[in-house]
Amino acid sequence: MSPPNFVSQRVGNKPTSNNTSNTSRFSLCNRNISVDGITILSEVPVNVALSPFSSLPHNSDTDSIPPHILKSVASKSKNGAFLGLSVKQAQDRILNPIGKLLNRKFLSLFRFKIWWSTMWVGSSGSDLQMETQLILLQLPELNSFAVLIPLIEAIFSGSTKVRGQKFSSCAYLHVGDNPYELMRDAFAAVRVHLGTFRLLEEKTVPKIVDKFGWCSWDAFYLTVEPVGLWHGVKSFAENGLPPRFLIIDDGWQSINMDHEPALQDSKDLTTLGSQMLCRLYRLKENEKFAKYKSGTMLRPNAPKFDQEKHDAMFKEMVALAEKKRKIKEEGGDVLALPSPKTIEFLNDDEDDRQERGGLMALVSDLKEKYQTLDDVYVWHALCGAWGGFRPGTIAGLEAKVTSAKLAAGLQNTMNDLAVDMIIEGGLGLVNPNQAADLYEAMHSYLADVGISGVKVDVIHTLEYVSEDHGGRVQLAKAYYDGLNKSLQKNFAGSGLIASMEQCNDFFFLATKQVSMGRVGDDFWFQDPNGDPMGAFWLQGVHMIHCSYNSLWQGQFIQPDWDMFQSDHICAEFHAGSRAICGGPVYVSDKVGHHNFDLLRKLVLPDGTILRCQHYALPTRDCLFENPLFDAKTLLKIWNLNKFAAGWYPEEHRCRAYPQCYKSISGVISADDVEWEQKDSTAVYRNTEQFAVYLHKSDNLTILFTISPVLRLNERAKFAPIGLENMFNSGGGGGGGGGIEFLEYASKGGLYNVKIKVKGTCKFLAYSSEKPREIILNGEDVEFDWSSNGILRFEVPWIGGGLSTVYISIYQLFPFFVFRLFFFYFGIFKH
Repeated sequence: MSPPNFVSQRVGNKPTSNNTSNTSRFSLCNRNISVDGITILSEVPVNVALSPFSSLPHNSDTDSIPPHILKSVASKSKNGAFLGLSVKQAQDRILNPIGKLLNRKFLSLFRFKIWWSTMWVGSSGSDLQMETQLILLQLPELNSFAVLIPLIEAIFSGSTKVRGQKFSSCAYLHVGDNPYELMRDAFAAVRVHLGTFRLLEEKTVPKIVDKFGWCSWDAFYLTVEPVGLWHGVKSFAENGLPPRFLIIDDGWQSINMDHEPALQDSKDLTTLGSQMLCRLYRLKENEKFAKYKSGTMLRPNAPKFDQEKHDAMFKEMVALAEKKRKIKEEGGDVLALPSPKTIEFLNDDEDDRQERGGLMALVSDLKEKYQTLDDVYVWHALCGAWGGFRPGTIAGLEAKVTSAKLAAGLQNTMNDLAVDMIIEGGLGLVNPNQAADLYEAMHSYLADVGISGVKVDVIHTLEYVSEDHGGRVQLAKAYYDGLNKSLQKNFAGSGLIASMEQCNDFFFLATKQVSMGRVGDDFWFQDPNGDPMGAFWLQGVHMIHCSYNSLWQGQFIQPDWDMFQSDHICAEFHAGSRAICGGPVYVSDKVGHHNFDLLRKLVLPDGTILRCQHYALPTRDCLFENPLFDAKTLLKIWNLNKFAAGWYPEEHRCRAYPQCYKSISGVISADDVEWEQKDSTAVYRNTEQFAVYLHKSDNLTILFTISPVLRLNERAKFAPIGLENMFNSGGGGGGGGGIEFLEYASKGGLYNVKIKVKGTCKFLAYSSEKPREIILNGEDVEFDWSSNGILRFEVPWIGGGLSTVYISIYQLFPFFVFRLFFFYFGIFKH
């Protein structure tokens, strides 16, 4: 876009613009910032400037921006404006008010931990938290909303050696009448302005998004090894739910501590957080994996795995480590204590002359035995390991242990062991000029041995060590550019899950290629800080994090709601939310500890899932409320399917506020669904009649399916619902699921409904009249129909293909279905 000449508005000036045909809706006059005459900030300091979107120069590389985005941003440019400021002397950190926010409801997203963000609501500036990443304002006077987004400008931030004095676009304002479209429009405008990232709609998401997977973390933690991994995959496959992807989490790398031999694996990783002091000394896998020999697990006498034995040994290791820690704190001698035992189920037979095959052999054997296993990902930290690289151990990479220091704005974030450990040990930082070489070396090796993607964790560490590297923006650019190039070359351009990344630095600088990331804190099977009401509150908090963060983060990446354990006390709660989240479904079950009945409501026999077409978000009436703490608000979440499905969960638990543990009531309506977010579903906003199907599985979970009733003639009405026993009964994703095709035709006085469906179980629909016949895959099938309109028939599994159904009724027209998912979490009895 070629912007007009720069024009800014300063305090005391009348609102001006050099583009009278596209006058900005924002103005700065008499020390007030207003939109359409409604004040949103008052007492604006004299050093703050407001500039219409069209008045500032933007990124010049417009060729890389899809034309429809450029056109949309240009057509809505009057809805946006930039905030700038100037100070008398150049400074490396500037604290400057931008005005007073009073008596106006807002939703904010802020960093409660260094790597994780969550929501907060309020009505004045004093309610805002430090490290706020976004503010959504309610404008009831205009029946509209406005968003305020802090931006990155030039290289300012994170180093005492980088100073700035004048800024024209340190924040962005945008206004709109639909909060969801507002978020999309605002970040599209920022995308055009900065040119440093791409929107989710511009990128290809990882192919795991439509599949079921297993992650090793909660099964083994750092003691992950080949035999346990093999038996984990085997356990799922033998029970009819083959994982389509495997994530080998932390514990496979070659790492050690500074006091240990430089080229040997660490001998003691049992102390809580001990891996966070470790550095990477070799790019290849550690000894546990390196000793694996091709065909070991394919033999009839393959090694066995015992999860209970593993867990008992792990507890002994942790207890010993804790004993050592206490003795050391008291000044005692720990040398007399035994060394921790190694947990391994793979013997390295010295008489066997077969060469080691390592990670390559393991991946090859897994895929040979379990041919539906499409992808194997491995974990690594952004800087290699938690503590970075060990200097002098990897040829060609120049690493230096750099002191880590928290920025002032992060001092009051939640206490975090990981942060404490990194500050204690510093970060082995590879020279930023070699960042591209670093990722190319790591990832090309992994790709060569059969790894198809990575989970990149511990992302927000660079800002601790940016002092001598031009500030956090410059340092981040070097690393993220290298990461994106490697992703494109080694992992098909999309094989990456970002984690511990929830800050605007990452989204503005790292997401040109990265297209999937975590939108919540980790799944914790229990609260490490304790919970007076049991293990429940943290599960509800997880839903809050994921759904609200997706408003912001979903503009850049496909939201990933993290793994869960299928045998957890709140597993159904998690499973329901994963069914509607729009991202992949994966669990971290211990080997042999599964709830397959639950998983079969999520996963089809071929390991694919019934994925929604959008990503799950809070409903409009929840945006400016706090479902976790206000003791009155139901958390309702909506999503859309290929044929207009939507669900809602409700959660209300919290730690330390037992008075909030109670049942509450609320209203669920089809109007809660944001139909306009998909062109194919927008027409359903004015649907008049709905058929409602209620399925109650137990006292924890209630599911509603609501389908618009289609009037065929004066008597006949019809509404298809989908696969009755699946959480997302009507879902359909790129990998398939639920109702994939729907068509109506009239012939000879009959209406024929043609449906293509993937999955197996009973298909459910509403039909006011008894069908004349139902033909499934070319054959007549029996069906159950009752006078109340409930129609059911069995759909068989045909190896992952689509079953074709013809339902003949005396007359029909168009279809939609949406689904409500609603949790009575507060009345669970334990």
